[in-house]
Amino acid sequence: MTPNNKLITNPIDASELSFEDFKTIVINDYKIAYESRQASLLGRKEVLTGKAKFGIFGDGKELPQIAMAKAFKNGDWRSGYYRDQTFAFATGICTIKEFFAQLYANPSVEADPASAGRQMNCHFATRSIEQDGSWKDLTEIKNCSSDIAPTGGQMARLVGLAYASKLYRENPELAYLKNFSLNGNEVAFGTIGNASTSEGVFFEAINAAGVLQVPMAMSVWDDAYGISVPAKYQTTKEDISEILKGFQRDEKGAGYEIFKVRGWDYPALCETYQKAIDICRDEHVPVLIHVTEVTQPQGHSTSGSHERYKDKQRLDWEREYDCILQMRKWMLESAMITEEELAELETAAKQTVRTAQKDAWNEFLADIKTEKDQVIAMISAISNGDAQLSKIVSQLSATPDAQRKEVISSARRALRLTLNRPSDERNALANWYAQQKSLNEDRYNSKLFTDGKESPLLVDVQDAVYEEQSKMVDGREILNACFDANFARDPRLVAFGEDLGNIGDVNQGFAGLQAKYGELRITDTGIREMTIVGQGIGLALRGLRPIAEIQYLDYLLYALNVLSDDLASLSYRTKAGQKAPVIIRTRGHRLEGVWHSGSPIAMILGSLRGMHICVPRNMTQAAGMYNTLFRSDEPAMIIECLNGYRLKERLPENVGEFTVPLGQAEVVRKGSDITIVSYGSTLRIVEEAAEELEQMGISVEIIDPQTLLPFDNSKICAASLEKTNKLLVVDEDVPGGATAFILQQILEEQQGYYLLDAQPKTLSAKAHRPPYGSDGDYFSKPSTDDVVEAVYQMMQDHNSAKYPSIF
Repeated sequence: MTPNNKLITNPIDASELSFEDFKTIVINDYKIAYESRQASLLGRKEVLTGKAKFGIFGDGKELPQIAMAKAFKNGDWRSGYYRDQTFAFATGICTIKEFFAQLYANPSVEADPASAGRQMNCHFATRSIEQDGSWKDLTEIKNCSSDIAPTGGQMARLVGLAYASKLYRENPELAYLKNFSLNGNEVAFGTIGNASTSEGVFFEAINAAGVLQVPMAMSVWDDAYGISVPAKYQTTKEDISEILKGFQRDEKGAGYEIFKVRGWDYPALCETYQKAIDICRDEHVPVLIHVTEVTQPQGHSTSGSHERYKDKQRLDWEREYDCILQMRKWMLESAMITEEELAELETAAKQTVRTAQKDAWNEFLADIKTEKDQVIAMISAISNGDAQLSKIVSQLSATPDAQRKEVISSARRALRLTLNRPSDERNALANWYAQQKSLNEDRYNSKLFTDGKESPLLVDVQDAVYEEQSKMVDGREILNACFDANFARDPRLVAFGEDLGNIGDVNQGFAGLQAKYGELRITDTGIREMTIVGQGIGLALRGLRPIAEIQYLDYLLYALNVLSDDLASLSYRTKAGQKAPVIIRTRGHRLEGVWHSGSPIAMILGSLRGMHICVPRNMTQAAGMYNTLFRSDEPAMIIECLNGYRLKERLPENVGEFTVPLGQAEVVRKGSDITIVSYGSTLRIVEEAAEELEQMGISVEIIDPQTLLPFDNSKICAASLEKTNKLLVVDEDVPGGATAFILQQILEEQQGYYLLDAQPKTLSAKAHRPPYGSDGDYFSKPSTDDVVEAVYQMMQDHNSAKYPSIF
């Protein structure tokens, strides 16, 4: 078996290199490019023969990626897309064997360090954290943030990766974080296809980086198409650098440096990248490198052929200006190598790639073959001539490269067929399956969170401390004091968002704190929700502790793609190889009108698994949740109640220290007749209703789950149902929204169904968004009247003699 070798490119410094040294570097680069091309060609064949599900490759982009790799140093970061395999090979981020392991979806971190088989091929990542969740020294490695497939999706986090360098360079308080930066000298490299520059997030990110003036190096691979759609339908003037000329730096200083270079011109590519990245790194100026005349020899992916949409003239041009062919021609003309030597190199390269592919395939099948043999033996032992069982054995035996699903499915079918035939042999198969179920849970379903030593679930619980002199203050003042205490304690904390800095946010949670801690730590941003979130992700990937504010919960939709595709899936898709402990701060529920009264919790629950979702009922609870999250390392969202900032609360003496545990529900009122579960703004309405219901002879127990993800880990709700046997869930999401989730958790996960003696009910907002004004709120969202009458109706349904009809 061959070693998992890396073949890494070297920089070219013409002033110090002899011609022989120069030749060696160039020939090595050609070898990398040629091996990468062979990996693309062979990878496509593996998909078409059925060994892999799908393939997308970086053929045609080999030379620009090698040039880019030459300027990429330890500590730098990449945020790219699924065409960058040559760059990954040339930097050592990925080996060819690992490339094929990912193509086959090998669920081993050792085989596929990027994703443990959880991502399709060419989705690269480096492992930033150890198994216990602690950080590695990121300055000693070439870093690659985990790729995502949505085109343009890499742009948002790229802004944050570059912005981190600015903070590390300009904030001396961060100098102690030596494992994350060397004086902010790191460049964040981004890559994108020309068609994806049409995405809104591209323009948002380009603008944000220009405003921030950060070391972001953006490469555009321009092959003049977006799958089958030519550039004339994609980009004004068919030229992205042409239309971005207004971003070019001028005598005022701010802006970009923009470069354009052809993708088949090896010497020009090397020179351009060296110049561009030197400016980017030294001056902290964003640069755009527009690489034109790129080809795509195999078309977009294994799903189809580009001969369907490219005419003969274009195809002929692509064959002639294939970058590897052009480099080969240049090397021969420059007398760097002979035809015979090139032929020998190419033959060896093909063999290297073929060997790596075979080794990756054999390693992928090794464990499965063992499991297959075990299942065949165990089913054979219980078959006793049974025709159906014998058929399962023969079918499995006749499948030479059986996948794990075929092996496990065979075992499950055999167990179903022998349901009424107990035996020691059947028990052995059942026990084997139980063990495999656990192993497969780890292979395919684990690490939604990193679950490391800094998990928020491990943070010590500290109660809020009050004394006789503890003041009654507006809720916003509790938040302000909490943020103040924590920013003084931890210099890694930064906060940014629309109106957050100078005025201290629209509800004054950060009032006065920018003046105290400076603009680098508490910062206003433009109106750009996607890159506010991306800014947070990038900073968190680099060891900082960002609070990214989305001003209103209704505006979360503008950033939901970044939150869902990138942040929420990060731990899972890297199998805890990377973490980004971003806190998304927002406010929602009740205020005025369609876009300032949102409570789209079901949308959040459905799209953000992999984030903790905190729904505090007041600002004291919110502060305790912030304190917990500031001391832990997993991403979360806190939704503050819009109508709670000016309500009076007691200020805890330990406002920056007390913690509210995640996943711990709280009984806020004890009762015996009915359990009401609610959260956020409706919790106060439920409390008001409970007072009136008590006068009507109905005792209400109120439970605040406090967080929806995780939900009531201690099963407080089920314990309440043991007393009351009745359940009402109240919130202000749409019907069948978050209330349905809460019912599923209580009735199914906590087995609360068996504790009920009445039909469980939900009370939510109407299906539409709330109209403007107090009347609109009253007739659209649950009111105290609604809660009182809903509870009373449930009690009447249970005992109509005791509770006569109201209406």
